[in-house]
Amino acid sequence: MANPPTAEILRFHLEAGVDETIGESPIDRFALARQAASEPAREKRPPPARRAARDVPQATAGEAPAPPNGGRVSQAVQAAWTLAAEANSVAELKAAVESFEECGLKKTATNTVFADGNPEARLMFVGEAPGAEEDRQGLPFVGPSGRLLDRMLETIGYDREKFYVTNIVFWRPPGNRNPTTDEIAACLPFVERHIELAAPDVLVPLGGPAAKTLLGRAEGITRLRGSWHSYSTAHMSAPVDTMATFHPAYLLRSPANKRQAWRDLLEIRRKLDGPAH
Repeated sequence: MANPPTAEILRFHLEAGVDETIGESPIDRFALARQAASEPAREKRPPPARRAARDVPQATAGEAPAPPNGGRVSQAVQAAWTLAAEANSVAELKAAVESFEECGLKKTATNTVFADGNPEARLMFVGEAPGAEEDRQGLPFVGPSGRLLDRMLETIGYDREKFYVTNIVFWRPPGNRNPTTDEIAACLPFVERHIELAAPDVLVPLGGPAAKTLLGRAEGITRLRGSWHSYSTAHMSAPVDTMATFHPAYLLRSPANKRQAWRDLLEIRRKLDGPAH
């Protein structure tokens, strides 16, 4: 039997959701597993939960909010809170993120990926992490999953002049792995301040990691999506209506779930068509 043409192989991988190579040399995963097994077990910590508004004292310029319940925070998180608290505009926050050196992801990334779209839009999306194309361009959601997101939003009459998009971490994790708990925690102060400054009417976490982080919930995305939640911080005058939905990268791998994502978009559109806040 003749080998299939290269174009057919590439088409098969694209349809399966494989849109990039993630390394120039093979990685011995068995060796990594043996190394991990030989290292002392580390205490597992729960994912960082969004702090309740009552636990976060009002921050003043140059002063980071105290950690909830008197808990301890890492040097990276403390530095992030300080920088985030000093930002009084989206432009200032972007400069603060670009100057932040305490997140290890920055050492392996090509570019800081801050945001794209209209920061004054009523609709804001928060994804998980930049991918390879995002890392190259320095913009979120510009690869295959971003193009799918654009097409999805076009069906309800929205383009990037009408929505705003960012991620819960600002640098690409090596090999497109999931960001760690510590990496998310180091970026979360900027993400919270970002939402405060953008002040959207509707907030949409894309995928499980973003939804769990912003909503402070343990359930998976299949249980969190499809219902309205509230997101708030100490500096917001009112909570933001929040609807989690599937990440477009997941929909590329599991197109059968596009129907549920479409229902979420229609519900988001109905909310936006109501009175502005």
